[in-house]
Amino acid sequence: MKKILMLGGSAQQIVAIETAKRLGYYTVVCDYLTDNPGQYVCDKFYLVSTTDKEAVLEVAKAENIDGVIAYASDPAAPTAAYVADKLGLPTNPYSSVDMLCNKDKFRKFLANNGFDCPKAKSYTDREAALADKDSFDYPIIMKPVDSSGSKGVTILHSAEGYEAAVDFAFSFSRSKRIIAEQFIICKHETNVGGDIFVDEGKVILWGLMDCFRAHSPNPLVPGGELFPAKLTDSELEKVKAVLQDMVTKLGIRSGCMNVELMMDKDDRVYLIDIGPRAGGNMIPIQLSAIFGVDIVEMSVLAAMGEKLNVRPKVVIPYCAHYVLHSDEDGIYGGIEFSKEIEGNIFRKELYKHDGDAVERFDNAAKALGIIFLRFSSAEEMYDKMSRLNEYVKVVLK
Repeated sequence: MKKILMLGGSAQQIVAIETAKRLGYYTVVCDYLTDNPGQYVCDKFYLVSTTDKEAVLEVAKAENIDGVIAYASDPAAPTAAYVADKLGLPTNPYSSVDMLCNKDKFRKFLANNGFDCPKAKSYTDREAALADKDSFDYPIIMKPVDSSGSKGVTILHSAEGYEAAVDFAFSFSRSKRIIAEQFIICKHETNVGGDIFVDEGKVILWGLMDCFRAHSPNPLVPGGELFPAKLTDSELEKVKAVLQDMVTKLGIRSGCMNVELMMDKDDRVYLIDIGPRAGGNMIPIQLSAIFGVDIVEMSVLAAMGEKLNVRPKVVIPYCAHYVLHSDEDGIYGGIEFSKEIEGNIFRKELYKHDGDAVERFDNAAKALGIIFLRFSSAEEMYDKMSRLNEYVKVVLK
């Protein structure tokens, strides 16, 4: 039986563990959290941090694994590539994966390879960052180089709040590196996000969607995705060309990639964040329903070096997911869905149980669950999604 090493055993990663087992693989999971639920699903568990490359490599050698995957995890993606590279297993180039997981390195790559890129400056020292307070043309965005889900991110329209933004960004950076960059004004109402899937160096699935951030106490935190993205045919083709160019120049051969990008008023495409892994908030589940394929299965097979034989085709033309959340701290008492939206929901994933503590939704880790919805038209989708705060009520005790 072939073995797959899976980095992370969170609730969102269980689907990958279950998929690997269904495909007949022996599953080995590493996670540093003692209460991760994945340890109860996998065949063998190691209490090892997924960011400790050498420790994970030792596990991989001991288990004689055949493939490694960091499903829906930015921090673990470089480790997966590093271990696979060391053992001669299927992987994308470690240097490219590491670059994508570090925003300062990625900005340098973009600038050096002819991509449109915001002006940016990175810092490893708090005092050096503070010394540049008056040197920027505001607005700017301050963020850790190695976080996801908008953790540690602040938009500054002036120097007011600059010091707090620096400290906030450093507090969420594992490597203690932050970046300040020009804030790009988007041509459209929202950024474009979602996942793409690469096979043999070519993008075969374009899961490009509108990023939904309405109804959240923090407008930077991802609140969902709406398919399809509101792009004209010419805009869509330009976005696809830029993404394929990036894939080619990075030498990406296979697997899922989470993307966030925007187009400015001059139709320049800015790649904001590219994750070398499947998207969080169960985006692959949404896209699997939309395209009539199993993206989780595709991701596992790609990590094992198996040949893919899929033909993605849109089967749900208007589809969205929504991150359930609370605007305030409290004790979870359930979630109520009105009849106006219940008929559109085709899947619910609830993370909390009665009596659990609930925190204000100021970063993606504080989600209460996710719902998946389908609609008969774009008009219905945008109308109902804009009014979800009327249809969904989080009950706090």
